[in-house]
Parts: sequence; C-alpha cells; structure tokens
Amino acid sequence: QVQLVESGGGLVQPGGSLRLSCAASGSIFSTDTMGWYRQAPEKQRGLVATMPNGGTTTYADSVKDRFTISRDNAKMTVYLQMNSLKPEDTAVYFCHAKIRRAHYTGYANYWGQGTQVTVSS
Repeated sequence: QVQLVESGGGLVQPGGSLRLSCAASGSIFSTDTMGWYRQAPEKQRGLVATMPNGGTTTYADSVKDRFTISRDNAKMTVYLQMNSLKPEDTAVYFCHAKIRRAHYTGYANYWGQGTQVTVSS
C-alpha cells in the first residue's frame, strides 16, 4: 500500500502565503517525479508544478515566480511554497507522485486526497 498525505491548505488573504506538504508512505522502493496539480470548481485538473528526481522542474505559467516546488527525498516529501496568492489560485490542490513499490518493477501514478486552498478577503 502507498499513501500520499497532503497538509497545509487553508484560507488566506490575497497577497498572502501558504506552504503545502505531501508525504509519501508505505511499501516504497523509490520515487520519481513528484508534483502538484489543482482543480478549481467546474474546471479540469491542471498542472501547478512538477519536480523529477534529479531533473528540471516545470511550472504552470500562471504560478511562475510566485510558487516554488521542492522535495526532501529522505523524507519522501514534496513541498509547494505559494507566495503572492491571488483569488484565482483558489482550488483543491492534489499531490502526485510516480512511485515504484517494493517488490514491483516499473512506476505507477499515485494521488493524494487533495487539500483546499482558498484565497479571499
């Protein structure tokens, strides 16, 4: 079993900051790409930022220069520092990871349960 557990969402005023965390746990051999996606009401889920293990990070144009993704491989945790938040950043944020389970070959996609971020005055 593999789990991704997110934390750090909440309500924040425009211009404020939040830090999301996502920890992977379970019978894990290794992790590859880890990242964040978001889904606003009546919209499709879209990429926010991804970080391959040792590769180049990718950001959605709408969050460049405001959001920063980072990871701690020893803790199997990925973070999303969100600064200068705007009302249009309001969404449910989902953690994603490509994980190879112990005793398995190949990587599979795993998702967290989502954490709500609301930016409003």
